[in-house]
Amino acid sequence: METDLKIERKCLECSAPLRGRKDQKFCSDYCRNAYNNRQNEDINNYMRRINNILRKNRRILDLLNPDGKKTVDAITLAEEGFNFHYYTNTFETQKGATYYFCYDRGYMKTDDGRYFLVHKQDYVK
Repeated sequence: METDLKIERKCLECSAPLRGRKDQKFCSDYCRNAYNNRQNEDINNYMRRINNILRKNRRILDLLNPDGKKTVDAITLAEEGFNFHYYTNTFETQKGATYYFCYDRGYMKTDDGRYFLVHKQDYVK
């Protein structure tokens, strides 16, 4: 006995009947985007929060150091709301000093506890 069961496929987002390709999962681009956005919402929120902190750090470094090189106290950075736990990359000099960067604005802690602020140079990768 042969059965010809035709399973009705439905959009994963809105449950509308699907017509067309057998591997089709969504009835429209709108439904595909809405479904994927909902699936990735938690990771997107996490990344958005981290990027907001990084952008704030960069704005603070840019505000305090408009000319490219400046030394400031830690309290000055802290009062502006700088978060030392977040940076995009580091650069270690040949002498072993480490610069921390928020995109293209950076800082290095000096021996006296102050911070030397810099703009990223082309040779710093």
